[in-house]
Amino acid sequence: MRVHKLTIAAMALAAGLSLTACQNGDDGTDPGAAPPAASTASSSTGGSGSTGSDQRGGTDSEGKNPAGTGGGDGADGTGGTGGTDGNGKAAECRTDELEITAIDATVGGDDRGTVAVDLRNSGGRDCSLAGHAGVDLKTNSGTLSAERTGEPAPAVVLGHGERTTFGITYPINDSGGSGVRITGLVVTPPDETKSVTLDWPGGATLPVTDSSGTPVQVGPLGSAGQGG
Repeated sequence: MRVHKLTIAAMALAAGLSLTACQNGDDGTDPGAAPPAASTASSSTGGSGSTGSDQRGGTDSEGKNPAGTGGGDGADGTGGTGGTDGNGKAAECRTDELEITAIDATVGGDDRGTVAVDLRNSGGRDCSLAGHAGVDLKTNSGTLSAERTGEPAPAVVLGHGERTTFGITYPINDSGGSGVRITGLVVTPPDETKSVTLDWPGGATLPVTDSSGTPVQVGPLGSAGQGG
């Protein structure tokens, strides 16, 4: 009987070990180990290349600012370069950008003298001029302001080195008297307040007149000589 009991016990022990081995080795995993971490969906909120609503000035895969997230095409946001204003038009010429000269342009036989004033763009950028320049004659009797001829005054755009010319007309002093002596010419470009004073290249004097109006007239930009 003792031998029989030992045999049954040994068989029971072997069966138990076999069952345990099956439970531990069927799938090659250890049931006592921690389960693998669960996979989670990635939520992009402003990362590289993200187009999510939380994006704040990020960069795309090439390191560039995405559209609408700051930066822009212009480096300073002021409408670009090349001497343009915010509307893409050439900015106005400033007095310091213009080389202004004047010459006598009187045609023989005319009863009025003419001075041609030349404005050359030396500012290194495109710029625009429109209308009439301001013209004043310095005389020994005070300052005499020229009046506009009333001709149309179209706008002009000057590239670097380009120029435009306008004319000043005045009565020639053939009265035989000393007249009013001209001592200088003051030119103020359109839409500017800074003036340039030049030597007067025309006739030395103006005839004395009792008229209340000015005998000196200035044409629009692009004109030169009598009648523009």
